[in-house]
Amino acid sequence: MTTWELHGYELANCNCDTGCPCQFMSLPTKGTCEAAVAFIIEKGHFGEVDLSGLKFAQVFKWPGAVHEGNGTMQTIVDEGTTPEQMAAIEKIATGEDTDEMATFWWVYSAMCPNKLQTLKKPVDIKMDFEARTGTANVADVFETEWTPLVNPVSGAEHRARINLPHGFEYRVAEVAKATTKTHGEIVLEGNQDSHAHFCEIHMSNSGVLEAA
Repeated sequence: MTTWELHGYELANCNCDTGCPCQFMSLPTKGTCEAAVAFIIEKGHFGEVDLSGLKFAQVFKWPGAVHEGNGTMQTIVDEGTTPEQMAAIEKIATGEDTDEMATFWWVYSAMCPNKLQTLKKPVDIKMDFEARTGTANVADVFETEWTPLVNPVSGAEHRARINLPHGFEYRVAEVAKATTKTHGEIVLEGNQDSHAHFCEIHMSNSGVLEAA
């Protein structure tokens, strides 16, 4: 097994109501699970391959809950990614060289027997973590805009977090709203003003590192 470690940020948008039932061991709001996710690697490596500064994205779609399987997924790496870096990200993002059940990538990959070809496209991600705002534009695949939660009475920004002490994706996530428009092979149909989160990711072959 090749040793790897990543530190960076994740911006995610799924089709469920704010809070995402999966985080609380419940079934999806609309019966299906669809998500677009963007990643910024600030620092990382896969063996001797440096992954620092890279960006990539993924699209997932399941006909039911994630654990029921039969999902479809696709990974997209930024156009500046080298062949060696691309191969490394593909392995990490599909759960290879990872302890069983250790990361959300391992789980999502296991639940997605339908894996589309990895693409190399311009991936532009902008994020203000504290403000809970961001955008991701993945050429010919998807575009997402993240915004803070807003109090429906006062119109003031509202801040909420999800804390998962034993999570396989993060320890703490900032909750937001987002809308995703898709243009690629995987069409997301319910991601309008739906659940979103920002989280710091710090993980390795064995899962989330406590320094996160």
